[in-house]
Amino acid sequence: MRPKQFVVKPEERSRALNVIGVKVTVLVSDAASQSQQVTLQSGDEGAGPPPHSHEWDESFYITKGQVQFTCGGQTTTCLPGTLVYVPAGTIHAFSFGSGGGEMLEVTGSGSKAVQMFSALDREIPPGPPDVPKVVQVAGNYGVAFHI
Repeated sequence: MRPKQFVVKPEERSRALNVIGVKVTVLVSDAASQSQQVTLQSGDEGAGPPPHSHEWDESFYITKGQVQFTCGGQTTTCLPGTLVYVPAGTIHAFSFGSGGGEMLEVTGSGSKAVQMFSALDREIPPGPPDVPKVVQVAGNYGVAFHI
């Protein structure tokens, strides 16, 4: 079945998921598109995942603030207008910089990102995370942490 075109206006967005301190708003899910998933992510200074990898490509486009990205051992401060592409299997991490930030995330075919974000929102309450539980939940969706 071929996906249908659609438009998502700001007032039609689903509520933001709380993914361990990062707000993740799903704009395009795997139910809507067979080839990609799109999220809007924002966070306060310091929020973001530790080094991890997964088997899908991922691109980030910074829209507000600044975001520190580490990919393949190299760290770069990214400002609005910067695009970061992370190939499948690459160890990477990010954290929002001073004053926080916002970015679009687009994941490629085979992505389990939206399912993982939904599970983390459902199973990990706000506050200091239960790290073993986070590792287990993310691992169910093919994410490996490298800490």
